Amino acid sequence: MARIGTTDLDVLPLNLGGNVFGWTADERASAAVLDAFVEAGGSFVDTADVYSEWADGHEGGESEATIGRWLAARGNRADVVIATKVGKLSTRRGTSRAVVREAIDDSLKRLGTDYVDLYYAHEDDQDTPLEETVAALGEVVAEGKARYVAASNFSPERLAEALRIADELGVARFVALQPHYNLVHRTAYEGPLQELAVREGLGVLPYSSLASGFLTGKYRDGAVVDSPRAGSAGRYLDDRGRRVLAVLDEVAAAHGTSVTAVSLAWLRVQPGVVAPIASARSVEQLPDLLAGARLELADEEVVALSDASA
Repeated sequence: MARIGTTDLDVLPLNLGGNVFGWTADERASAAVLDAFVEAGGSFVDTADVYSEWADGHEGGESEATIGRWLAARGNRADVVIATKVGKLSTRRGTSRAVVREAIDDSLKRLGTDYVDLYYAHEDDQDTPLEETVAALGEVVAEGKARYVAASNFSPERLAEALRIADELGVARFVALQPHYNLVHRTAYEGPLQELAVREGLGVLPYSSLASGFLTGKYRDGAVVDSPRAGSAGRYLDDRGRRVLAVLDEVAAAHGTSVTAVSLAWLRVQPGVVAPIASARSVEQLPDLLAGARLELADEEVVALSDASA
């Protein structure tokens, strides 16, 4: 188990991504994935109010509502760590006090719960004073609607400022960070942001941990993959991407496991990282993710992967 930053939340080091629930995973498939995840020892589920507004006929909140129905049917709210976010939904854009207060109530209603464990500012709303955002999120915690607050898509400078403001105001400070980070997308996190996260004891929960599926090993020269993420994943298939896949193949073969598991295991041991976020549209996709939460790589394997992706 791994602890999220300075919280009392201990989780299997895999954060199940909820972006697919109610979208590419229908109600039955979503419930089956969630059931299998919990049965295998998982407990940490990530969602957002904006999931999946981008899909035809959707308005956002589909993922939260799907998870909420599953929680109600299983009666297991106390056993699941739920994270959701505010800031990107078109009808609840930004992190002003008014938006945060409306959005948290909307999310709680869809999730069928009176609190979430982790509540993110989904992105840095630079049109709202940071003091207002930090204070509003602090109110959510003070009122018991969220146990902790966190940040996603913040620069190191703005994140440091938010932490300073929270301390000055005496309100809940960010305890976790959700950056875009994986074996082939490293520069957004490594460097000043990573140093800040480690120094401040933030639990880092990377999104796009498998690079839109590229780090599952499915996307190779000549391969045709039927996935809504194929275009995003395909952009990594260059000389560097092929080099990374070659080392992933070698390490996976040595452990008798999948490229997916190795990709997650590499990410898991990076400074600050607690639990990579990865999603599964079906139960069949889940075992490789779970293996990545438990696989222990040798130091030289971590170095080889890092060198290949440098």
